[in-house]
Amino acid sequence: QVQLVESGGGLVQAGGSLRLSCAASGSILSINSMNWYRQAPGKRRELVAAISIGDITHYTDSVKGRFTASRDNGKNTAYLQMNNLKPEDTAVYYCQADTGVGYYYWGQGTQVTVSS
Repeated sequence: QVQLVESGGGLVQAGGSLRLSCAASGSILSINSMNWYRQAPGKRRELVAAISIGDITHYTDSVKGRFTASRDNGKNTAYLQMNNLKPEDTAVYYCQADTGVGYYYWGQGTQVTVSS
């Protein structure tokens, strides 16, 4: 089992920045990649960014150049740095731990609201 606790969401003006954190505990050695999803009202949950155990990152096109995923293995924490935020980035953001063998664990979600 893996437990994930997210923090760092909030209200920011367009063009501003936020950094989300996702602290992992439990069977952390089973984690392969840490993924960030978001879900806006009335929309499906979408994958925003991912970072593998080898620090290989992947981003959806709409956030490339603005968001950066990272992980601090010493602190068992993953981060999502979000710069130049836009109103369309408004959503609940979730971190996910992917074990790579079919088991996934989710954080509780954190609200990000970007005002225009």
